[in-house]
This record gives sequence, C-alpha cells and structure tokens, in this order.
Amino acid sequence: MIKNFNFVFTNLDKKIQKITHLMFLEIPVNHKENLGWIEVITGSMFSGKTEELIRRLKRAQFAKQKVEIFKPKIDNRYHDSNIVSHDRNEIHSTAVETAKEILELAKAVDVVGIDEAQFFDNDIIDVCNELANNGVRVIVAGLDMDFMGKPFGPMPYLMAIAEYVTKVHAVCTRTGNLAHYSYRLSDDDKLVLLGETQDYEPLSRAAFFKAMKERQKK
Repeated sequence: MIKNFNFVFTNLDKKIQKITHLMFLEIPVNHKENLGWIEVITGSMFSGKTEELIRRLKRAQFAKQKVEIFKPKIDNRYHDSNIVSHDRNEIHSTAVETAKEILELAKAVDVVGIDEAQFFDNDIIDVCNELANNGVRVIVAGLDMDFMGKPFGPMPYLMAIAEYVTKVHAVCTRTGNLAHYSYRLSDDDKLVLLGETQDYEPLSRAAFFKAMKERQKK
C-alpha cells in the first residue's frame, strides 16, 4: 500500500514539475530539431510592443543566451542605436540601413530581436526565415497597420510565416475601449512619419471610423 502511494506521489510530483517548467518557458523548445522559429509582437502605437520585445530579450540575456538586437536607422526618436520604449525602458541594439545587414551581423547567435520591422523592405521576410531555418529564435516587433488603417509594409507577411503572433492593444483615448488603430493627428499624408503622443493617438474601431469620416469632410 505504501509502495503504491509512493509510486503515485512520485509520478504526480514529476507531472507538477513538468507543468511548472512549461509555465515559465516563453516557448516550448524542441531540442531534437535544430531549427529556430519566428515570434511577432504587433499592434497599434502605445500598445506596449517594444516593451514586450525588450522583456523577452532581457530574459534571454539573463539566461546567458547570445542575443543580437537590431532596429532601422530611420527610427532615431529616442536614441540613435538603442531600442527605447515609450516608457523609456531600453536595451542596446544596432541600427541598420537594410534588413540584409542583419544576416551579416547576426553570426553564431541564439536569439535575434528586431524592432520597428514595418520600416524595413520585404527583404526582412527572407532574413527572418533564413535566421529561423539556421536555428535562431527571431523576435520581431512592429506596427500591423499604418495611419490609414492599412496593413503596414512587410508586417502581414511576417505574421503569416511566424509560428507565434502576439497582438497587443493600447487603450482608446476617446472611448476607453481596446485600441488597435494608430490615428494621425496631423494632415501630413506621408506613409512614414515618426511621432509621439502629439502626433498620434490610439483609437478603437468605432472611434477610428468616426475620426476618418470627419477627416474626409474637411
């Protein structure tokens, strides 16, 4: 009776340990396969994309994994090279002109982080695929839609090829509901316009639709 009880208790303990282990893994790792994967973090402005990217990358660094981080040179709002969130949380990165530079600079790494991926051309898709196929965990953050509510640059393709997609939301400044649109406050119609809270506000679908109708009347 005692032996049976010990056997059941031991098996239960092993199952609990396994569940606990999985709970605290970002992504379950299959050590039998020598392939990486792609994670995409996306959403509107002020939704916490960069904050979540930094959190995952710092966890990887804490685990002594070799991490390389990149961002497009065009994004110099807070720092020329570092990735900086709206909350001023930051992590060291390398600013690059083109996506292809990432392949040249990311050698013998475990994890590659890429911020503001919407500003890269479509080469970023092949770059992420090649890295993942070479065993690298690729974590990409970027806006899913532009200021007109249209899919932004290579982001739809990256979401399609990614194994894991996390869509984060801001809070609508007009309704208090979840927001997933980045509404531009100025009349500038350039596709790429770097800005902050004075230039953009996160809106829900209803608020964005109303704001766009009002803009068209002007």
